[in-house]
Amino acid sequence: MEKHTSVCDMRGYLTFLILWIVRKKSLSGAEISEEIAKRKGCKPNPGTIYPALKDLVKKKALSINSKKGKEKCYSLTPLGKEVLDFATKSFCKIFYDVMAR
Repeated sequence: MEKHTSVCDMRGYLTFLILWIVRKKSLSGAEISEEIAKRKGCKPNPGTIYPALKDLVKKKALSINSKKGKEKCYSLTPLGKEVLDFATKSFCKIFYDVMAR
């Protein structure tokens, strides 16, 4: 459990959101930023998104699997899927009653 909480830091939910967004297909950092903007209403700046992506790659939750032109594409690794599953359960446990009101 501890290894998962150290990879997916739930403070601010940025890493959770990144893992959630790339769970179905590989995306570039710019595409991830656009998806976050659609959900959150504002686009994260590069100084926020790219350090988070770099950290998730370092922790082996994401891999860089290909490049689109000069852009790197990020994919969920098996560890990343495990971490996302754990984080999703934690998120649901914390916020299970938010929509019940």
